[in-house]
Amino acid sequence: MKRSTPSPETLALLERLKVSFVNLGLLELALTHRSFGAEHNERLEFLGDTVLNLAVSRMLYVALPNLPEGDLSRVRANLVKQDTLFRLALDLQLSALIRLGEGEMKSGGQKRPSILADALEALIGAVFLDAGYEAAEALVFRLFEPIEINPGMQAASKDPKTELQEWLQAKRFKLPIYRVVGTLGAAHQQTFDVECEVPELSLIERGIGGSRRAAEQVAAQAMLLAIEEMKP
Repeated sequence: MKRSTPSPETLALLERLKVSFVNLGLLELALTHRSFGAEHNERLEFLGDTVLNLAVSRMLYVALPNLPEGDLSRVRANLVKQDTLFRLALDLQLSALIRLGEGEMKSGGQKRPSILADALEALIGAVFLDAGYEAAEALVFRLFEPIEINPGMQAASKDPKTELQEWLQAKRFKLPIYRVVGTLGAAHQQTFDVECEVPELSLIERGIGGSRRAAEQVAAQAMLLAIEEMKP
């Protein structure tokens, strides 16, 4: 995982992040999905998730001084949810830099919201290990700077499947089609790979989860994002 000379693509990412790394191996590890090999970003993701929540909590504490604890928690949930992190990861162009196994690459893993959101958290964790908390917090503040923070922000009230169904019904489209295209693991600990298809839009997106329902939710979220990208 050690690399002394960053690639042009890595240099461009560091410029977008406005950070520098003493240990570039941490950056590479943060961008490595578990499908790529034994060394991957899940531990960094765990660490980054904690740093992210603390940094966002402080940001909201300062930005919304009159908001009570319960409302602060709801606003934070909105900011650290997968959808928000996925959009930030897209802005950083992380999809082109994620290292995936061949199977994950073929199944569209570079565009999967969960993979990109996790990689962003892992990046935050990598900055924390490499440069300390202040540098990681400053990164979080920069990432969320374009987002208007206001007391009315709330966590999403509808799950992705419900939101997708209601959008399709409003357009008088047929309901989405969900298919299990693969399962991994033992019977008591399976991972489901599910497709979500909207025939009228000629779109198919995929999601992976610890249950069929969880995988369908991830696939529906990916479909909602794909639909949004189609809008003029």
